[in-house]
Amino acid sequence: IMGCTPNASHSPVFLLLGLSRARISPSLLFLLFLAIYLATIMGNVTLVLLISRDSRLHSPMYYLLRGLSVIDMGLSTVTLPQLLAHLVSNYPAIPAARCLAQFFFFYAFGVTDTLVISVMALDRYVAICDPLHYHSVMNRRLCARLLALSWIVSIAHTMLHVGLLLPLSWAGDARGNVNLPHFFCDHRPLLRASCSDTHSNELAIFLEGGFLMLGPCALIVLSYVRIGATILRLPSAAGRHRAVSTCGSHLTMVGFLYGTIIWVYFQPPSQNSREQDMVASVMYTAITPLANPFVYSLRNKDVKSALHRLLGWRKVDS
Repeated sequence: IMGCTPNASHSPVFLLLGLSRARISPSLLFLLFLAIYLATIMGNVTLVLLISRDSRLHSPMYYLLRGLSVIDMGLSTVTLPQLLAHLVSNYPAIPAARCLAQFFFFYAFGVTDTLVISVMALDRYVAICDPLHYHSVMNRRLCARLLALSWIVSIAHTMLHVGLLLPLSWAGDARGNVNLPHFFCDHRPLLRASCSDTHSNELAIFLEGGFLMLGPCALIVLSYVRIGATILRLPSAAGRHRAVSTCGSHLTMVGFLYGTIIWVYFQPPSQNSREQDMVASVMYTAITPLANPFVYSLRNKDVKSALHRLLGWRKVDS
């Protein structure tokens, strides 16, 4: 355990230096992340507008997808605007209070994202395995309750980890600055930089955080096991193809999202370098919210048809 020096503080100023050693110039990185952020917001706003405006998309699946798009916009907004500001600054500093606030909102949006993805697996299970009762089971009220429950669980989980971070101290330089080799206030970098005993934090990540991951993962796996068995029993090849196509987009996002989360948060620190952590974090915080609306729109005929109707709105009205 690293000992804390007399100048250690509970509220230092963190210097986010994660991209300072990147081989790409800051100007190019700024343009890259600006393009990613703008495309993420535009893609998800478009998806929200399509689902809200087009009556053909007023089904439980799209209600959940709209909630997921709002969460993805929040997840990107928590990290990318600050990253852009730091790329044009020679002093990428963030006070401890803002750092913990960013950590709170990042975790709240991120955990809710994983929970809503698992709820969408349940939606696909009911749609394929019990289609006659789909609209009566997965009604708007149940979907709203499941979304609310996801937020409640996520916020409770996040408050636990924020509470465990508050007693920690960080030993800074003569100015009280603490170097954080990351581009936002993430859990692992904060724990690595602390001079306090972080065993309780690590234990909470693996036990409570692992349990929170295991539940949704089990729901997704069990849902798709039943979905697979149902698809295999369908008599026609066209029916099987249609059932598989409705799950393809969701399965793509499940693999992308859960793969990066497990890589970053559930491996022992010695098994993955800081550079690998950052690459996975970029995938999780920037690429996943960007990919979500495009994966669901490009692979979905209903969404593409709704987009065509939206683009031709004035023509239809006239």
